[in-house]
Amino acid sequence: MKRVTYLFFAIAFGLMVLSVVPAKAQCAMCTATVESNSKSGNHATKGLNSGILYLLAAPYLAVAACGFIWYKKYRRKNVALDMRSEKLNLN
Repeated sequence: MKRVTYLFFAIAFGLMVLSVVPAKAQCAMCTATVESNSKSGNHATKGLNSGILYLLAAPYLAVAACGFIWYKKYRRKNVALDMRSEKLNLN
């Protein structure tokens, strides 16, 4: 069952990576402002789409960093087991 889960996640991740589609992340109000400013000759609005994508990625990176720190802090450590070398008599 564990292998099937890992295989499923590997296939899903591979499909997400391979099916990247360029996106234009602008709301309706931002689009209207950019269109009106670009028609009037203002060239300061060229980086707006990249800025919105940058702001969109920030929360995902923060959650990923917290998850990585949690994994490193709470994962199972190698524990030395001090067991006797004698055989156990269960009778």
